[in-house]
Amino acid sequence: MDNPFGAVGTANYVLLTTFRKDGTPVGTPLWAALDDGKLFVWTVTDSWKVKRIRRNPAVTLQPCNVSGTPRGAVVNGTARILDEADSDRVRRLIKRKYSIQGWLVVAGSQLRRGRKGTIGIEITAA
Repeated sequence: MDNPFGAVGTANYVLLTTFRKDGTPVGTPLWAALDDGKLFVWTVTDSWKVKRIRRNPAVTLQPCNVSGTPRGAVVNGTARILDEADSDRVRRLIKRKYSIQGWLVVAGSQLRRGRKGTIGIEITAA
């Protein structure tokens, strides 16, 4: 498996940083799964990070802890919001990587929000 992300590609938590209109960085710790040389994250469909990515797909990534404290080098990337079918793939990747905890979180989210309440994001290393 190709890993152009280094430590970010294998980290349990990844600090995804998106950028506001004025260029202010906003970081969010997320689960991430590496597949086919791309990193996939999963989030709420109407979150601000999704809105920022739709406007500006440039992101940075760092390995971090659960509270978002950075633990390594910054990797630049380009994000793409996925459609419903690809978002299902991201859910499967998250469940596979995070085993029972991932399964519980994804299933709970689908019960609470429905399938369209969350969305996958594909990130390629820049």
